[in-house]
Amino acid sequence: MKYVAEKITFFKKNLLDCIVIPIFEKYKLSKITKKINIISNNYILDILKKNNIKGKINQNIILYQIPNFSFKKVIIIGCGIKEKINRITNKLIINNVINILKKYKIKEVIWYLTDIKINDCKLYWNIRDTINIIENNIYVFNKFKNNSSCFSSKIIFNINNNSDIYEVAINHAKAINLGIKKAKNIANLPPNICTPEYLSIKSLTLAKKYKNISIKIIDKNIMKKIGMNAYLAVSKGSKNKPFISILEYQNNDKLQPIILLGKGVTFDSGGISLKPSKNMEEMKYDMCGAAAVYGTIYAIAELKLPLNIIAIIAGCENMPSNNAYRPSDIIKTMSGITVEITNTDAEGRLILCDVLTYIKKYNPKYVIDIATLTGACVIALGNNISGLMSNNKKLSNNLIKSSLESDDRVWELPIDDKSYYDQLKSNFANLVNSSNGIAGAITAACFLSKFTKKYKWAHIDIAGTAWYYLNQKAISSGRPINMLCQFLINETLNYENK
Repeated sequence: MKYVAEKITFFKKNLLDCIVIPIFEKYKLSKITKKINIISNNYILDILKKNNIKGKINQNIILYQIPNFSFKKVIIIGCGIKEKINRITNKLIINNVINILKKYKIKEVIWYLTDIKINDCKLYWNIRDTINIIENNIYVFNKFKNNSSCFSSKIIFNINNNSDIYEVAINHAKAINLGIKKAKNIANLPPNICTPEYLSIKSLTLAKKYKNISIKIIDKNIMKKIGMNAYLAVSKGSKNKPFISILEYQNNDKLQPIILLGKGVTFDSGGISLKPSKNMEEMKYDMCGAAAVYGTIYAIAELKLPLNIIAIIAGCENMPSNNAYRPSDIIKTMSGITVEITNTDAEGRLILCDVLTYIKKYNPKYVIDIATLTGACVIALGNNISGLMSNNKKLSNNLIKSSLESDDRVWELPIDDKSYYDQLKSNFANLVNSSNGIAGAITAACFLSKFTKKYKWAHIDIAGTAWYYLNQKAISSGRPINMLCQFLINETLNYENK
């Protein structure tokens, strides 16, 4: 898709292709719709009334070659009650339009819907939301399909005031959605292709693309040397070797780095604690944390934000075999903390804990890990909101602010109660890797917090939000890239305003 912003002039000699304009309930016309209605000698309103198009959401009509008007096609889209349009209804409106554009294969459209006032949503976010919704609507993953095609069109936003807002919003949205698309494309790959080694190869390719990104790969031998025993234990049962990719984006030497750490289990069978067969194919998405980190650093490199960011993609595979780690095994982590394995399907925290220990050497400002960590988070928050747990209130507040701005929501859960930590006690080691099932999302974060005492840290559990269902089949959502990018944009603004 192509997005531009222009000041639109109607009176041209040649017919333009298409324009989309809003109508509100009870035949209330927007400013632009009213203007076109006057030009056409009340043609618009007459047609709407004849077809009972009152302006309700999901109502629409396409008019062709309206009298005295220089467009071949006019899409009039119902927007509901004018005063009650919010981000939820706006999403419905935009998806209705895009479905029409796809159906009729319209290649260019003048877009007047960003003139609509959205409750609690400024113009910048109206534009950025529009592009986000469009890109999500048109996304298809057709790498393994024959004779498939993608829809593409040119969207021309009408500039009705400050043109700088349009330029900034479009540039931000394009970069972020590029990152989201890259992440989706990786996450939707099958696990026989998207292995831990594949993630490291993609990381190397990304580092070659941008001059201010350097890369370090930690393989199995280095993990052994530095004592990442927990990480190695998870990967023991798989023929696919583990790899950690560390991408360093450096664009401001004066700042401490912000570290983004993504869990990248390219397939999670559960190991010896084998998962049920139903929906096990979805466990290829257990690397969506890593995909989100990859997509975020891609977007940030496009945006050229003046920050230092370290993106860590922690790849491995959890499989059962005669070499796999077992329930009751005791493992000494890189930090020296010992862990009794009570469930091999609680593997994500074992991978992350060693990396959380390793990254202390970078003296980070913040560390944010993103992981499809617990089914318990899905039970607690469902499929629309990610879980957030943190050891620093300022960091968690900033993430919540970014999530609300970007409409990529998180909800903070507590990790400050001793009773949660009591569930992690072992009779034989310092910790168990899986609690008794009560407050599982929280106790998993409490486990991680044992390895993050040296810095400000937040954990985002995306088990419920990393994918959604389309035609009753799972597909990657690309979350929480939008929120992470907004958090980093806000960090840039905070730095520049000091």
